[in-house]
Amino acid sequence: MLQGALKLLAGLRLMLATKSLRAVLWRMLGLLAVLMIALMVGVFSLADYVASVWLPDGDAWYWVLLSWLVWGMAILLAALSGILSFTILGSAAIAPWLDVLAVRTESLQGHVIKENASAWWQQSLASLANSLRPLLGLLAWGCAALAVFWIPVVGQILATVIWTYAGIRFLCFELMDTTASRNEMTFSQRKTLINERKFFWLGFGGLAMLILLIPLLNLLVIPAAVVALSMDKSLAMQ
Repeated sequence: MLQGALKLLAGLRLMLATKSLRAVLWRMLGLLAVLMIALMVGVFSLADYVASVWLPDGDAWYWVLLSWLVWGMAILLAALSGILSFTILGSAAIAPWLDVLAVRTESLQGHVIKENASAWWQQSLASLANSLRPLLGLLAWGCAALAVFWIPVVGQILATVIWTYAGIRFLCFELMDTTASRNEMTFSQRKTLINERKFFWLGFGGLAMLILLIPLLNLLVIPAAVVALSMDKSLAMQ
């Protein structure tokens, strides 16, 4: 897990320290910021709704403690939903820039590979299409979480754990998309890669999810992940 987390940090450091990579980064930050603000509004609305559904009625001594617990889990689940939505939409919106970022990172490692010549809308649609099958897997995990969260207290905690794990796994598929697409990897190959290096990807995706919760820094996660995975092409080819 530590290896995966360090890999993401190395990508972030290289991106910020290299002029040619920063030049691409500045182009995409404005669009990502607008998208993040819009999703934050939706996240707070979702948290309020989830908490209203989960909050029990009554005036027992434990009600205050339970209400804090419910609000905490509601905010966490809403935040995870916002993170995943941001990753899907953000990756699609800036897909061409991510490809340029990958090319420039690969060139720093001595690889000379052409940029994707497809139109902007084609690259964006391809990014969205690559999200569909991982999204179905996420929904399956979501159904499992939904099946247990109605159990008082314990079920809601277990549902949060399941949803968090599913979110990290889905995030890994999203963050590897640019590198995997450039290597023409199928969904099955991507899934095998994640399953074979579970702890690496848990560390990589887990740290990415934590940073996505931090304002401003969250805007750097998607491009930093592309740089990190493009630094070592063996990650995509194993």
